[in-house]
Formats: sequence, C-alpha cells, structure tokens
Amino acid sequence: MKKKILFVMNNLNCGGAEKALISLFQTIDYSKYEVDLYLFKHEGIFYDKIPEQVTVLNESNDYSYFDMSMKSAVVDCLKKGKIGLAAARLKAGFIFYTEKNPARCEQRVWKYLSKALPRLDQSYDAAIGFLEKNPVYFSIEKVNAAVKLGFIHNDYDKLGMDAGLDIPYFEQLDHLITVSEGCGEVLMQRFPHFKQKVSVIHNIVSPAMIHEMSAVKTEFRQTKGITIVSIGRLNYQKGFELAIEACGILVSSGHDVKWYVVGEGDDRQKLELLIEEQGLAQHFYLVGMKENPYPYIKEADIYVQPSRFEGKSIAIDEAKILNKPIILTNFSTAKDQIEHNHNGLIVEMNAAALSEGIELLIKDKGLRDSFANELSKEYFGTEQEIEKLYALI
Repeated sequence: MKKKILFVMNNLNCGGAEKALISLFQTIDYSKYEVDLYLFKHEGIFYDKIPEQVTVLNESNDYSYFDMSMKSAVVDCLKKGKIGLAAARLKAGFIFYTEKNPARCEQRVWKYLSKALPRLDQSYDAAIGFLEKNPVYFSIEKVNAAVKLGFIHNDYDKLGMDAGLDIPYFEQLDHLITVSEGCGEVLMQRFPHFKQKVSVIHNIVSPAMIHEMSAVKTEFRQTKGITIVSIGRLNYQKGFELAIEACGILVSSGHDVKWYVVGEGDDRQKLELLIEEQGLAQHFYLVGMKENPYPYIKEADIYVQPSRFEGKSIAIDEAKILNKPIILTNFSTAKDQIEHNHNGLIVEMNAAALSEGIELLIKDKGLRDSFANELSKEYFGTEQEIEKLYALI
C-alpha cells in the first residue's frame, strides 16, 4: 500500500527552495508514494512544473485577505459576516505596520493568518513543511500526520528569526531537516535540545537535466569582453549591491565586463538606481527571472555568488555542473560548496575583495581553465538524497 505524503509550501515563485521542491517531485517513486501538495497561493514560475502525479489541494480563498489593504479586507470580511477574520486581519495589520524585521513579522503574523487557513480533513503518513516559518507552522497546526518534518533552507542564525517563537513548533516536529552540514551545525548549536532531530538532506540536482537545458538556444550570446553571471533573488541576502560596486571598480580599471543577474525581487528598484548612479547601464544587467537560466551560466566566463549568507545554494551547484570558474563571498557555508584555490575562489565579503578575485580570473585564463578542469572530474548529482527522505518518513 502506498504511503501518503503531504508537502506544504507558500507558493512556487522563483527561489532555491521552490526549485528544490520541483526537483524532489521529479525524483520521488510514485509507485510507492502518493503525494499531495498544499500551497497557500497557486502561483509561481515553477507552478506548471508540478508533475501530474502530484495532487495540488485547493487553496483557501480567505488567504487573499492578508494580501489586500487592511481597509479593503476588513470591509469585505464584515460584509460577509466574517467577524473573527476581520479582527484577525486588523491585528495582523498592526504587526505588518510595527514589525520592521520581515522574518519576525512573518512569524508573528502567523497567529492571525492561520485563521484564514482550514485544517485539512485527510490524514497522512508524513507531513513536510518544506520551508521555514509558515509551511512548518501549518504542518504542525493544520495537518493530521503520523510523522512531521520541517525544512530549514538556510543558515538559521542569518535569517533574523525569533528562535523563541519557533521552539514550540520544533518540539512537535519528528525531524528538523536542513540542506548542508554547515546549516546543520548552526541548528544544533542554536537548539541543542533538538540535536537528535536534525538531519541533512542536500537539495536534489540532476546533471543530465541541467546539461540538456543549458543547450537550449536563447537570445543570450555575449561575444566581447568578459561575461559574468550571478543567479538569485534581488534581496539583501544575495548581496547584489556589492556586485554592482565591484563591477564599477572593474570598469574603472579598464576591464570590458558584462555582468548579468538572473532573478527577481523586492530590491530591483534600489539596485537599478545604484546601477544608474554608478554609470553601469552598459555593464550590469538585471535580466529578470528566467524559467531556464542554464544557457546564461553556460555562456559565462565566470560565475559569481556575492551572497551575505546561504544554506546550500542550488545555483552554485548548477554552475559547478556546467564547469564554470566560480567566485563566492566568504559566507558561513561557502566552504561546503567550493574548495578555495582548487575549484574556485572564496573572497572576503566586500566589493574590493570581490573585484580583486574577478580581476585575478580575468587576467589568468590558465587559472580559470584549471578550476573548470577540476570541476569536470567531479560528479555533482544528488538524486540519491531522496533515500534519506524515505528513511525519515
């Protein structure tokens, strides 16, 4: 008899965790597992990538009240006699207004947001909150399941969350899963009383799929100068303002650099202004979210990840699979992904160091080729990680 599993996620917008979930779905043995997916919102660039074997459960119409303006939401709730939900939206609105830390805001709002989400009728062998905060909270409060698992896709200490708010939920999890050894160490140090619950399951990536998709012809072809590519959300975590400043240093030094950032996010306007201020409109490009980013990576001379923190970056693994010379800033888990001076460079987290590392690779093609050659000797597929999940279930 098949085991019945539920995955819970906010949506399938651009992001490493969302991409990791789709890769996991493409790897599951559906002859042994029946899979449901609960999304708070049925949206995102990866939504149409959900395999047909996965049953997407209905979303709650009331969730939309927390995306509306407070006035519109409350008026509509009162018209429909949803007094309790109107009160919850008012209280959530106060938190939205007063809590400036986005992660803690999401944590605190859950108490009221949860009023808009139903408890699921079905029972499961396992419920998996596939991202920190709301998906984990939903799995605990709204689902009947024999085993409950929660994923943390990043360095917990860098997320800005209130650990005290998470402890009651982590107590009810059977397994607390993260995506790299470094992130696992952070969780065990932050929550030593949950040490036995912590497991590491690396994100699933398929080299065969990445090579196939990278061969797709696109309009992107760079023929002159040095092409740099970075991938990630346009937000503080990814450090793209450091990249823009580093690009400015390189251009001022006379280097013909074209730097492409694939991704979308809330900081677009701020980054566009910085590009304009630095006079880099012909050198630094925010190309938006691409359903297939691999041709960009394939065409790159250098791949750069200027992040302030990461869990286990899927984009870095993809660049490694495509044998690209890679430069990372020295975030806490960088050494989990690159061996410095062997198959890439790890530089300090500032624009000057980033530009120096890039300049070194621009000038030394032999070093670029050496890094690419070392990467070509390794196999980066992680399809077998699914076995770890099966074991926990």
